[in-house]
Amino acid sequence: MIARELFREEHALYRDTVRRFLEKEVMPQHDRWEEQGYVDRDVWGKAGALGLLCSSMPPEYGGAGVDRRYAVVLMEEIARVNATGLGFGLHSEIVAPYLLRYGSEAQKRSFLPRMARGDIIGAIAMTEPGAGSDLQAVRSTARDQGDHFLLNGSKTFITNGWQADLVITVVKTDPEAGAKGTSLLLLERGMEGFTKGRRLRKVGLKAQDTAELFFDQVRVPRSHLLGDLNCGFMYLMQELPWERLQIAISAVASALVAIEQTLAYTRGRQAFGQAVAHFQHTRFTLAELQTEVQVAQVFVDRCTELLLEDRLDTATASMAKYWCTDLQCKVLDACVQLHGGYGYMWEVPVARSWADARVQRIYGGTNEIMKEVIARSMGLAARQPG
Repeated sequence: MIARELFREEHALYRDTVRRFLEKEVMPQHDRWEEQGYVDRDVWGKAGALGLLCSSMPPEYGGAGVDRRYAVVLMEEIARVNATGLGFGLHSEIVAPYLLRYGSEAQKRSFLPRMARGDIIGAIAMTEPGAGSDLQAVRSTARDQGDHFLLNGSKTFITNGWQADLVITVVKTDPEAGAKGTSLLLLERGMEGFTKGRRLRKVGLKAQDTAELFFDQVRVPRSHLLGDLNCGFMYLMQELPWERLQIAISAVASALVAIEQTLAYTRGRQAFGQAVAHFQHTRFTLAELQTEVQVAQVFVDRCTELLLEDRLDTATASMAKYWCTDLQCKVLDACVQLHGGYGYMWEVPVARSWADARVQRIYGGTNEIMKEVIARSMGLAARQPG
């Protein structure tokens, strides 16, 4: 395997802290969390006390001010044990950066320290029943009433949505202006007219809190506008590269551990008088998967370096997201096959990882949309009918 040069000694020490936290506070509870459909809220406070939340935020806002390689370590370790119930990445590395980059001083001081402590949970609401990857098709509207906005609409598939205390919500403030009429509003738990629907039952990610949100004449103070009016779509586009790279990071980490688990299983499993690992098909399959995942790891690490230099563009991040999640699903399907019937049993880790991985090709923008983004960066626009 290729030695990784992305991390330093301090990142290795942090990795040890994360592993101990996951082993002590998360994995003994995760089966129960899968049954109840969400993680216990106290795990957020425990993570915050160890500095595992919002670590890249500046110290004056409750973070540690460290580089994003620490966030990469956390994502990789969560993927390694398949602790899919934890919505830490979304909270710390999607919601918090929006607040840091576009929020007012009052918004940052109000929300970020509490997010870093795990006192409040953050979510972002983009997807609607009729608008998935197409953010320009958002129908939730917020009418400008001067000192407040009047919000109506709904969202679905919202990670952390059921437990969220703060939700960055994508709305149309000028429906006639298309993408240029999009804004971001900060919704807080308890606002009149803001209700949460059922926790959605998913094929995988069973411990992850995913919910529907409904807005009925919600009065949102103007002070809860994030950034400038009608600039929301531009903000979303600027933040997408890091969001998509995060998905690629977890995809590679998940694929690597699946190969390790399958190698161990096939070495111990006997068939026709020998270990399954000794059959040429098994050896060649694992060799091919290991090679492809190592190639993906090198690309993801390079993308991370570009991110740290603030040079990661949307097309490159889209390549990472699409390629690594497609590969993750390929690896996990092959690993399930090599486990035989046991690979289809829920108590076997590779089975859970297989079920959990499928959505990676959908959220954060479907992989078909990723290819469209890449094609456009090459000057290949779709022909309009007629």
